[in-house]
Amino acid sequence: MPSPFVTRVKLALAFKGLSFEDVEEDLRSKSELLLVSNPVHKKVPVLIHNGKPICESLVILEYIDEAFSGTGPSLLPADPHHRAVARFWAAYIHEQVVAQFVQSIRGKTEEDKAEGIKQTFAAMETLEGALRDCSKGEGLFFGGGSVGLVDVLLGSLLSWLKAAEVISGTKYFDPVKTPLLAAWMERFSELAKAALPEVERVLEFSNMLAMAAAAAAAAASEN
Repeated sequence: MPSPFVTRVKLALAFKGLSFEDVEEDLRSKSELLLVSNPVHKKVPVLIHNGKPICESLVILEYIDEAFSGTGPSLLPADPHHRAVARFWAAYIHEQVVAQFVQSIRGKTEEDKAEGIKQTFAAMETLEGALRDCSKGEGLFFGGGSVGLVDVLLGSLLSWLKAAEVISGTKYFDPVKTPLLAAWMERFSELAKAALPEVERVLEFSNMLAMAAAAAAAAASEN
């Protein structure tokens, strides 16, 4: 499954230059390893380091940054205020942008989907300002001159956002309305292409979800 939450971890490991074993998980038939490693939420991703599991993507990202301090670029800045700002925008993407984007593609009605698209566009305009401030006006990365925590979180959504563009024609990174983000997307996509899921795979997964939802709706209407 091309989960953006799993992609976050893969991106962080890749930017740190760390090798890892990627174990695919079938969430319809969860393995004993997953259930033992994450008994509370029973979800991916789970990072197992030195035989010990770390769960929840945001927790894993900070763990990677701390456990491998000095290896590769730091995901969080050293300055306490800058670190707090990065965590704020990371939470904004994690809690709001993801939910709005999910609504845009999985809303129960067309009105729900339209509202999700509207809110996602508004969030992108907000992030345009955040990129301008965090990158000190250079517009390179949210982490300044190098990739940071916020880049990883937004970057993990890129394949899904590009898939949505193929499906609906919705262009979330508008070079006119959000020029810094549009340039950031191109820059990040090239830098992280080895760790990002292929758009074709996301499209296949989206089609599978759509067919499953249609089948469930048909079955419900017959009962």
